[in-house]
Amino acid sequence: MRRSFFAILLGWSGVLAAQRPAPEPFAFGFTETIHSTTLGEDRVLNIALPQGYHPDSAARYPVIYLLDGGADEDFIHVTGALQFAAFEWIAWQPPSIVVGLANVDRKRDLTFPTTIAADKEKFPTTGGSAAFTRFIADEVMPYVEANYRTDGERMLIGQSLGGLYAAEVLIKRPELFNRYLIVSPSIWWDDGSLLKQPATFITDPAKAPKAVYIAVGKEGKRMEGDAKRLYALVKKNPKVRSGFGFLPRHDHANILHQAVLDGFRWLAGK
Repeated sequence: MRRSFFAILLGWSGVLAAQRPAPEPFAFGFTETIHSTTLGEDRVLNIALPQGYHPDSAARYPVIYLLDGGADEDFIHVTGALQFAAFEWIAWQPPSIVVGLANVDRKRDLTFPTTIAADKEKFPTTGGSAAFTRFIADEVMPYVEANYRTDGERMLIGQSLGGLYAAEVLIKRPELFNRYLIVSPSIWWDDGSLLKQPATFITDPAKAPKAVYIAVGKEGKRMEGDAKRLYALVKKNPKVRSGFGFLPRHDHANILHQAVLDGFRWLAGK
């Protein structure tokens, strides 16, 4: 009985399958590979365009550059957060282009050289952030602006080592981005030396960004204290709109999605 019944079901499923139209792919974004002469390697860019984007349209869009932006990293869920934030009845963010920077060696690209022996042992390829910044500034940004309808507004999003890198760019080359969303930054790197360096957005205010949002979860005194110290540094330039979010119900592993949504809302002044 069971075998017969199963066979009948298989028969019906075959009929239904034959009648069902072929499924169409659900396009979430697409991937481009560019060769970096700076890094001497191919790099993957995951790109999501806003709804209604058309290359022949007069409309132009801001660009969000996402660290840890691989398809198996943070690209999909952060792009989903942006889609929600850009709904016209939410209006936390304008429709934007997302460029996810997929990793090759994040410990190399997202850290500056360290003097700490334990860091060197744990991160043997460390110290490539300056080259990674040149790659973004001299290769990725010109490529994106030459091939997509951008409006000159740029945001950088990074968490953990990505947050450390975003903080480094903010301090050393703040003019590269108009807005920064920095989550759980690993400021502890090299015994916190980054916050001891001169901040260009203070010494050269003309290069300061428009806004910086920093968030941290319940991650221990060191991580939480470092995030607060970074926030205090940003506040030293009163022309930079600065915000801070403490998410006590989140930790280092699960903070990013909520922090991004909170950051989008804060940037909108809501």
